[in-house]
Amino acid sequence: MKTLEEQLDAAGLQVFGCCERLSAYGPDLLQNSPLLQDFTPAEADILGASMLLVRAEPGQVMIREGESGDWMMLLLKGTVAVTKQIEVRNDDAFAYPVEGGHTADTADTAETADTANTTARPGAEVPASRVAVIRRGAAIGEMSMLDSEPRYTSCTAIDAVEAGVLGRRAIALLIRDHPGVGAKLLVKITQLMAQRLRNTSNQLVKLLRKK
Repeated sequence: MKTLEEQLDAAGLQVFGCCERLSAYGPDLLQNSPLLQDFTPAEADILGASMLLVRAEPGQVMIREGESGDWMMLLLKGTVAVTKQIEVRNDDAFAYPVEGGHTADTADTAETADTANTTARPGAEVPASRVAVIRRGAAIGEMSMLDSEPRYTSCTAIDAVEAGVLGRRAIALLIRDHPGVGAKLLVKITQLMAQRLRNTSNQLVKLLRKK
């Protein structure tokens, strides 16, 4: 099994040591980030010490759809586009949305995108569709970190990005050494995943009602 540093290197992400003091990124990060909202500055700094700091240039893919990885990211600076390859069969053609909808908890971490449709001939490559734009404070990749399944979407830096990377092993050590912080982190990750599942269910209901 590759180390976290080796996984990040394979993904083309350069590591710049540990995040250390998350509180140094400003009080607004703790206030607006769904992952950090219940953390004190001291607890956030303990969490940051367990994270690796990575940077990405505009246009750089940070998470690639279909690949595996036992780590998640917390965006500390910059903006990231979330894209998904969507292919829908419609008679003899494939229809796919160029832009997809996404529901976010706060305007500070994500924004919705307009929806448009185009069609492609069978066998043609289906381009990725943008489903969200996420910003500072957003957490990404936590589902694959927990279940080791391939990444469901790709995440690409729109501008210069800094992110804290948290691996599964680091969480285990955090629970061992700082059980209060580790337990709070797991609760927040569970809440994030539950909210995303609820948002997805609500969108499915809306689609069913249109039929």
